[in-house]
Amino acid sequence: MTGIPGLPPTAPTAPGRLPLLGHGLQLANRPLEFMNSLREHGSVVRILIGPTPAYVVTDPAVTRRVLVTEVDAFAKGGRIIDALRVFFGDGLATIADGDQHLKHRRLMQPMFGRAHVATRGDVMIEHVRAATAEWTPGVPRDTYEDMNDLALSTFLVALFGSDLPDRVRAEFGGLMPAIMRGTIRQTILPGWVTRLPLPSNRAHAKRVARLRALIDETIDHHRARLESAERAAPPEECPAHRGGTSPGGLFTTLLTAEHPRTGPLSRQQLQDEAITLLTGAVETTGTTLAWALYEMSRNPPVESRVLDELDAVCGERPLRQEDLGSLPYLRAVLKETMRMYGPAWLVTRTATRPVVLDGVPVPRGADVVYSPYLHQHDPALYADPEAFDPGRWEPGRAKDIDRSSFLAFGDGRRKCIGEEFAWAELLVILATVVQRWRLAPASGPPRPQAIVTVKPDRLRMTPEKRSFTRGAHSPAD
Repeated sequence: MTGIPGLPPTAPTAPGRLPLLGHGLQLANRPLEFMNSLREHGSVVRILIGPTPAYVVTDPAVTRRVLVTEVDAFAKGGRIIDALRVFFGDGLATIADGDQHLKHRRLMQPMFGRAHVATRGDVMIEHVRAATAEWTPGVPRDTYEDMNDLALSTFLVALFGSDLPDRVRAEFGGLMPAIMRGTIRQTILPGWVTRLPLPSNRAHAKRVARLRALIDETIDHHRARLESAERAAPPEECPAHRGGTSPGGLFTTLLTAEHPRTGPLSRQQLQDEAITLLTGAVETTGTTLAWALYEMSRNPPVESRVLDELDAVCGERPLRQEDLGSLPYLRAVLKETMRMYGPAWLVTRTATRPVVLDGVPVPRGADVVYSPYLHQHDPALYADPEAFDPGRWEPGRAKDIDRSSFLAFGDGRRKCIGEEFAWAELLVILATVVQRWRLAPASGPPRPQAIVTVKPDRLRMTPEKRSFTRGAHSPAD
């Protein structure tokens, strides 16, 4: 604050800025600690990314104003969104607010309705069972990589169907992690650095171009199969309805969707939405699953309760889609994992007009930043926030948690459209894995590392087959 009578207050500036770089090094080297430290400086704190100021909101009540109650004053934008737009194009996550966003959201909404998502549940379960059957008992595995690979392959089955060529599936898995690392690098470095013809910048652009070509190939593959199915089907059968139960996958809905005024999505728009969906459903899902397995392994009472719940619901048979609604404690485990570790740790908006946030003036065009990680680790909102406690989400206790402080899926009109699918995929994978396997840490405790998500720096775990003995959860040969 200025402290000068008659002048408006200004946001306090975080300490530790450097010439030219601002707080860029702190964001690059110790982002989570830096974000948590801002809380002590006020509800709205000014930082500099290079020479460009940004306003970090540390109070979830103020963040709710940005996302919900005063949303028209804060457009989807800022350095992170601008960097992601190079990658996503005008996908649903990055497209500007307005008619185009509403059009895309309405066209995509049927893909993610609860009933439609449910049609893919058993296909996903079958895929996860087959993929994890190849694990070797007693041999340590990179659990973070396993869960990202599993999340990607499971999502591809749900999105594009079960006959996607292995070569295409494998190339998706190789490209996505490197592209996301390059994208987050562009969000924290000054813009002039990302525009230089450096090897890292050229490599990033090359990967993004290859991903787009791969998406194009996948769309062609999917359309050819859809056209073949249409020729073979009775005339009265609707292809959009077939997509839910056939091998075609959820993407059939988007290929066959038409806006009443503008018609179907163009090829470029289909590319953008496919890339958006892949990124939103893969790395965030894989990271959450890896942390959930780790936290269960070091919290035996939590693990035991999860297994008791699964055994009571499924017995000795495999998981089914209809079981997912009967696993409230497993869902609480996943929600607590998301609270502690992400998914996104930093999100930006752009002020569309001059606005005052909690008494602090924010100029038009300024970046406004909020951090789900910061809010979800606030000791004023969560008792013992560093403790892994799924019980805090049970009805008797959850009613006391401020709903605006949990932002794993965002809030307001830009809230994640795929939340229903994300829950289904998370529950399917975690339940299917722990029903068959117990995993024990085979490396030291992982450290949280903020890239796009808050990922473990390393996480190796040893799988052992689990026997089914009601009330006894010991591994067996």
